[in-house]
Amino acid sequence: MEDLRTYFFTRAGVVKAVDGVSFTVDEGESLGIAGESGCGKSITCLSIVRLVPQPAGRIVSGKILFEGQDLLTKKEEEMRQWRGKVIAMILQDPLTSLNPCYTIGNQVSEPFKLEKGNDERKSIKRQVIDVLRSVNIPMPEQRMKNYPFQFSGGMRQRVLAAIAIARNPRLLIADEPTTSLDVTIQDQFLRLLKEMQKQTNMSLVIITHDLGIVAETCDRVAIMYAGRIVESGTVQRVFLSPAHPYTEALMEALPKMESKTLFKIKGEPPNLLQLPAGCSFWPRCHKVRDICRIEYPPLFPVANGGEASCWLLQKNVDK
Repeated sequence: MEDLRTYFFTRAGVVKAVDGVSFTVDEGESLGIAGESGCGKSITCLSIVRLVPQPAGRIVSGKILFEGQDLLTKKEEEMRQWRGKVIAMILQDPLTSLNPCYTIGNQVSEPFKLEKGNDERKSIKRQVIDVLRSVNIPMPEQRMKNYPFQFSGGMRQRVLAAIAIARNPRLLIADEPTTSLDVTIQDQFLRLLKEMQKQTNMSLVIITHDLGIVAETCDRVAIMYAGRIVESGTVQRVFLSPAHPYTEALMEALPKMESKTLFKIKGEPPNLLQLPAGCSFWPRCHKVRDICRIEYPPLFPVANGGEASCWLLQKNVDK
């Protein structure tokens, strides 16, 4: 992704949900995109599959290159061939993602019908059973006849995973995949994602606000704030030596066994209709400098690898 900008044009003004985002994901790699709610994580990934809500939402500029092909130049008919087969997405809420009027088997079979058509029903049924079994759904022959309301939250999330991997995509995007799950089921589902990734060598992008999930499943992490990536790097480097004050604050906010109080980042995320001049984080930053209020910082290289968008990383910063 190169300098992607996705805006929403509303009566109140232009909402810059994604404002110049760039990152890469290698084959077989896991990338976590983390940040507070409303920072643009989901819209960034919806832009990849060209499912930005219309008509208000528009991809204004940038490039989304997949194996050398720019997805933004493709027509809608071409994108339908890419969605599911090449790039798949697990949406945030499994209950609203599944149609309550159709059985689980009917919905899981749709990707296979796109490949083979309705004529090969026996073959499709076998594939549905196999893919449900691959995501650890017990008795798939019987459960495929059930409806979504007859499944628990964790089971519904596994059904979405089954639909996503049915056509062996090369990139899987998981948008807050564990939001509705308890801790035990959450751990099982994350292990399932990693197993599927190892088996197919697919790339994985996980959108989350839970840094524990990032630490457990991702190779690299990108921290987003107000529509931009403010820091990126390997999970180990970012967690052990965060370079941006926002990343530091997120790490500080993690619960600690030895502490009886929870740290809270002061203030609220900015209104994207009325972003402050300069760095978007300066009203909440305890390390703010005069230049932070005037000019948005570029991405500076970090000593141990990665980049961060903060004037403190400039050697001769004006204090």
